[in-house]
Amino acid sequence: MTRHTMFHPVLAALVVLFIFAGRPSAEIIQQVLVKVNGDILTSTELEKRQVLLLRARGVRPADDAELQRMLSEMTPDLLVEVVNEMLLVSRAKELGYKMTDEDFSRVVTRIREENKIESDEAFQAALKQEGMTMQDLRDSLERQMLIARVQQQEVMAKVGITEEEARKYHAEHLDEFTLPGAVTLREILVGVPQDEKGVNVGLEEEAREKAEAARKRALDGEAFEQVAAEVSTSATRANGGLVGPLDPSELSQSLQDMLKTMKPGDISEARRVPAGFQIVKLETMEPERVLTPEEARDRIADALYEEKRMVELRKYLAKQRAQAIIEWKNADLKKAWEKGLADRAESTDAPESPSEGAPAGETTPGEPAPAEAKPGS
Repeated sequence: MTRHTMFHPVLAALVVLFIFAGRPSAEIIQQVLVKVNGDILTSTELEKRQVLLLRARGVRPADDAELQRMLSEMTPDLLVEVVNEMLLVSRAKELGYKMTDEDFSRVVTRIREENKIESDEAFQAALKQEGMTMQDLRDSLERQMLIARVQQQEVMAKVGITEEEARKYHAEHLDEFTLPGAVTLREILVGVPQDEKGVNVGLEEEAREKAEAARKRALDGEAFEQVAAEVSTSATRANGGLVGPLDPSELSQSLQDMLKTMKPGDISEARRVPAGFQIVKLETMEPERVLTPEEARDRIADALYEEKRMVELRKYLAKQRAQAIIEWKNADLKKAWEKGLADRAESTDAPESPSEGAPAGETTPGEPAPAEAKPGS
């Protein structure tokens, strides 16, 4: 399993202090932040998620002030994510989904095989390095499995792509389906030696004559690759002077201009380049090409499926929120959650923000929860 470096020793304490400054430690451990259809999120659980998120981002706050700034930025979206997970897990339980002992054993076996962990002792040690117990692992895996199963059955099953949608997406995203041109060359390079005084005129003329002789051999019918292997001073001589395939846009402008006047099989003049005299044979030239809708079918399907899946998931979560009993025990975190929903709504076409006041099925501290609201009803 992936081994994480030990995190900042005071980070967890700072996270708790940020949310519950001035409260007794015993209360911090037991504090319930929100109930979603009866399932609870505690301060300890939120703290773990915040620490994991900071660790995943590779940040190490220098002091309490920097930590508070980071938490203020990331906690609203994290709360949305956590509550969404709780809604999906609640729905999964309502549908009777659960992780069996056989499911858990199969996943653990796969994890051990992938990480080459042979013994139970080594696996327990790896979990300990991660700060986890076997029950922690099971809870995490079960949550992931339940969420995935609900999405598969109640969200993904509703996603379909019509031929018209596929063609429309193709027409609107032609740049995604445009293959760059490709050019394949062979070269013969005859290098011109230089010393501290610069280029020796006599040696340059000698190199020119050698290059012209090599070009004549190729024009007279001798295999270009054979001549390149014998004469060229470029490293490409090992492959008969082969270069490419390359994106034409990556070539020098002068070479691009020259290639436009050539067709496959043509051999260029010996031209002066910084390293010496170069002769080029054009092997193949493939122009830029746009894939047809049929050729791009799989890529279009992947792009459209993900796009439509996210839309359906947002709609599904909004429905689950409206039907759920959500009881916030911390007013500040409730405001942070609402901010997270509003921020997500601004970046999508399908809003995820609560309506004015408490949404259907939601209560705030001091208000009674509606007795009949159930997820998925």
